[in-house]
Amino acid sequence: MQVFLSYAPSDEAFAKALSSQLTRRGLSVWSPGEEVLPGDNVWLRIGEALKNSRAMIVLVSPDSMRSENVRREIEYALGQPNYEGRLFPVQVRPTNDIPWVLRRFKTFDARQSAAKVSESIVNALSQVA
Repeated sequence: MQVFLSYAPSDEAFAKALSSQLTRRGLSVWSPGEEVLPGDNVWLRIGEALKNSRAMIVLVSPDSMRSENVRREIEYALGQPNYEGRLFPVQVRPTNDIPWVLRRFKTFDARQSAAKVSESIVNALSQVA
């Protein structure tokens, strides 16, 4: 299953650690920071990845919640049936600026290790599939 990882550049270190752990657990992770190459049409690549993914992990932080790109990715996922029950917020840094709709979802805590968060997400995905 392909998982789309949405985050702000300031959260890239945790994004890479989480991506690595999820890959070890058998998921294919699409991360803009790793998949978009210089010269690529960024928006086309992101659009294709959103269309082909079946789950989304959003790293929640003050920076990501201010990011127009992250908000657009969340809006896309909320409107697509292939993401139903498969949107996973992960709080990387505390923020009060979380959209009300994200508050409806179980939020995972990045203060745990990336390995622990990935285990929890894989377990949650197995219950939805």
